[in-house]
Amino acid sequence: MATAISLETGLPAAFVRKAAKTYGTCRAIEGQDIAGKKVTFIEDVISTGGAVADAHQLAVQEGADVLAVVCAIWRGESVPTIQGVPTLAVHPVFLRAELER
Repeated sequence: MATAISLETGLPAAFVRKAAKTYGTCRAIEGQDIAGKKVTFIEDVISTGGAVADAHQLAVQEGADVLAVVCAIWRGESVPTIQGVPTLAVHPVFLRAELER
């Protein structure tokens, strides 16, 4: 999804790994230098937001200002909130309850 959005808008994309690889660029965030940039995360499905919280921590360590996260589906039980980063705005396209009707 991030690649499609980048191609459509012309905005750059970067990709967050769970951890830096021991080869190649040896970076946890690939594709763009995000230091000093405002970024938005794009996710497909979020249940608890654990992976987003981890990515947020990595992005902040690299000097990014993380504005929000957009996801296709919020699968969580409650109001869309990222555990560990409750101030991060979450914008789902669909809530699980909307898809279960």
